[in-house]
Amino acid sequence: MVGSLRDAGRRHDLRHTGLTWFADAGVPVHVLRRSTGHGSLITAQRYPHPDAHKNTAAGAALSAPHARCRARSS
Repeated sequence: MVGSLRDAGRRHDLRHTGLTWFADAGVPVHVLRRSTGHGSLITAQRYPHPDAHKNTAAGAALSAPHARCRARSS
């Protein structure tokens, strides 16, 4: 029983990893939802886990307009 629970956990980890890779490649979340069989986008959105580089890039993109405004005003 313990081995089967461990194996199930590993399969679930692989599912998260695969869906994260698909999301990182630009696959829309509604496509991920359909491929996983989830009825809700909210459930499908729990799977992808952006990496640190994606988070840093998103923060830089959000900060860029503010930095340009500050540069113009100084």
